[in-house]
Amino acid sequence: MELQDAVRGNVISLFDGVFGKAARRGRGVNGAAIAQVDGYWEALRAGRLMPNRSEVDPRGLEGALEYAFILEYIAPGVGRIRVAGMQLTGLLGMEVRGMPLTALIAPQSRDRIGRLLETVVAAPKVADVTLTGERGIGRPPLAARMYLAPLGSNGNDAPRVLGCLQSEGAVGRTPRRFDVDAIHLRRIVETAGPVPTPPATPARPPAIPGFAEPARDFAASPQNRPHLRLVKTDD
Repeated sequence: MELQDAVRGNVISLFDGVFGKAARRGRGVNGAAIAQVDGYWEALRAGRLMPNRSEVDPRGLEGALEYAFILEYIAPGVGRIRVAGMQLTGLLGMEVRGMPLTALIAPQSRDRIGRLLETVVAAPKVADVTLTGERGIGRPPLAARMYLAPLGSNGNDAPRVLGCLQSEGAVGRTPRRFDVDAIHLRRIVETAGPVPTPPATPARPPAIPGFAEPARDFAASPQNRPHLRLVKTDD
């Protein structure tokens, strides 16, 4: 299936691996957070097709965490937000975890975003999307960019997508939803080289609000319970 058939609309394929000039032209969004997330994703994949979800460490996205999110691809064209920074919560005016990505998209653009998600996961490709906020009473002009990059999964886990949404302008009255103006796709190029050795697992860092999946409860093993010893004295 050709990209134009998969996504339909104003699509620019970026085969040079650079978002740069084409991605920034006329957008009104500086894209610093998106550049950091893209650089982090590229460093993690290290020449492979994509990095795994288990390799993503919030500490590597420290300067862009409020804009970053991770999607779980649960059905064709449907991505559910698993974890997200405060930017997404601020745009909708509510908790976004567990909601579909299309909750941030205007109804007329949702089908287009669904087809784009299929391309990002199945092709796979990296997407950079130009967005414009819907206008109305209490809703001033709002430009935005959204970045989507595929993540590998382990075992039977659903595919994941690393994302970033950065807006420029006053949010105003929530919820704010966006129309899709243009979609820029980048082909992922695998390069020859050894698969990097995973680093040693560091001590668990403090949870970062808004960008951490719920931790599982830990139950101590009965065999490891401390024993009490009764000491009797004549004093």
